[in-house]
Amino acid sequence: MNAEFDHFAVWLATPLGRYVALSEAAWFERAAVDIFGYKAVQLELPQIDCLRSNRMPWRLQAGEATGTQLKCVAHELPFDEQSLDLIALPHVLDFSPDPHAVLRECQRALRPEGRLLITGFNPWSLWGLRRLKPNQDMPWKGNFVALPKLKDWLGLLDLQPLHDEHLCYRPPIQRSKWLEKSRFFDQAGDRLWPAGGGVYCLEAVKRVRGMHVIEPQWRAVTVNPNTAVAVEKMRQQANKDRCK
Repeated sequence: MNAEFDHFAVWLATPLGRYVALSEAAWFERAAVDIFGYKAVQLELPQIDCLRSNRMPWRLQAGEATGTQLKCVAHELPFDEQSLDLIALPHVLDFSPDPHAVLRECQRALRPEGRLLITGFNPWSLWGLRRLKPNQDMPWKGNFVALPKLKDWLGLLDLQPLHDEHLCYRPPIQRSKWLEKSRFFDQAGDRLWPAGGGVYCLEAVKRVRGMHVIEPQWRAVTVNPNTAVAVEKMRQQANKDRCK
């Protein structure tokens, strides 16, 4: 039983944790709303409802954390191969003992063109620098996988990154008053330090080598001139009949 997710859930109830949870919930809401299919799964952290805006008929929260609907481990998912259309991973890679194994399982369970939504802490940020201080507790004891490394892992698994962005540019301080005063960091972060947010968000899609999307083959239809003349005569005659 991995207690890291429950410890992190407790941290999410702190002022700094609520700031993270609200920022990520807004991103998941934007990212998941237009992803279509039949089955969607969120792994861990039910405190952040990653699938709230999604409209798939079958949605499930799974994992080891308290409050999940299905108990399982992220590196051994109880889902058939190519059975899911969407998987959401809120900080799962940060607190899993083998994040690469988690990605392999997601790749196995996703259908071709299925989507993967990931959030994690950015080691190249003020949040990442705080890990250098001794005796750090949650969440600074996490893996903090760098986004370029994560993209490399995904590429090896035929999971193509589509979009990424950063959130949470405010300094990692627990005082609500100072968090509120520093909200201008979020407003200027994308312009002044685009890769310096404390949290990264990434959307990826499963590509299958050798598979091509079949599009309709439109072809021009040649109209026989004699047929067109006959149709026009019939239309004129119908108009005359209505006038009688």
